[in-house]
Amino acid sequence: MIQEFKDFIAKGNVMDMAVGIIIGAAFTAIVSSLVADLINPIVGLFAGGVDFTELFVVLGDGEFATLAEAEEAGAAVFAIGRFIMAILNFLIIAFVVFLLVKAVNNLKRKEAQDPEPVAETGPTELEILMEIRDSLKK
Repeated sequence: MIQEFKDFIAKGNVMDMAVGIIIGAAFTAIVSSLVADLINPIVGLFAGGVDFTELFVVLGDGEFATLAEAEEAGAAVFAIGRFIMAILNFLIIAFVVFLLVKAVNNLKRKEAQDPEPVAETGPTELEILMEIRDSLKK
């Protein structure tokens, strides 16, 4: 059973998948920063200075100026801004993955249509010897 597990891990697909997950996690951090640091301020500017990350609704009693204050107090809140940010993150990541898959599919399609030309090989040894023989007969 241990040998089977080692064989499974050693296969290329598992290693490729592990690398993909690691790169995906790093990419998610970049997209999260893009949404939080660049897109949200621009959207907030057009929405009258509203910071999406601070959009929340308190469920129950209490009034809080920020989402952090509400969470510290243990209040139940709908963090609408975080949800919107998560949706934006998903859409951006899904779009980038779509573009990557589309590019890979285009490359595969081009390779299938135009296979690499086979390099011309020179004459075989037998053909050269036959030419020499024919030249000597003349």
